Amino acid sequence: MTDLNVDTERPDSLLKTRGTDHITIWGSNAEETIEFYQDILGMPLVLKQPNLDDPNQTHLFFDTGDGRILTFFVNDDRPSVPLQRGQTGSVHHISYKIDPAEFEQITDALDGEGYGYNVFNRGIFHSIYTQDNNGLVVELSADKYRIPDEKRAKVLARAHKLRVEDGSEYAKEKHLEQALDELEIEYEKVDLPEASGGMGV
Repeated sequence: MTDLNVDTERPDSLLKTRGTDHITIWGSNAEETIEFYQDILGMPLVLKQPNLDDPNQTHLFFDTGDGRILTFFVNDDRPSVPLQRGQTGSVHHISYKIDPAEFEQITDALDGEGYGYNVFNRGIFHSIYTQDNNGLVVELSADKYRIPDEKRAKVLARAHKLRVEDGSEYAKEKHLEQALDELEIEYEKVDLPEASGGMGV
């Protein structure tokens, strides 16, 4: 593989995006989709209307927690499919931020509702992995360091360079801390529970 240019500078490209507006997923039915995304993950259902390209389907809009929107095309005649199989072009998983202070409360809630999950220490963050009603892998990610959102990309790009110099397979806490120190960014470290190591699921 050729060397990849990992950097925060905007490339000389045809156009430049300004952030994620929304992601749309083929869903099953409204009831089970709302049960998982609203009742389990706590995403308010903020808009419901016909799919403007296919009025036989309903278009559900959920607020993921920061004003960014996740939407589903659903139809009440479609049952949930409990297993997704990966293929080129398909979604592997979607990750949502959670408050690190609520990490154990969230795992307790998933236990209480009968949802299976795995917890991993991903080096620079902790992850809870579960599945929605259609088997789509949902990651709930808790940052180990409270970093201003507008500085996050710069910190990750610097941590990448440090981990490459270090010969490490993935970015770890020490790389992130060093990046924060070098960039002179104030941060707060968060206490999270013990979890399995960063590689493999």
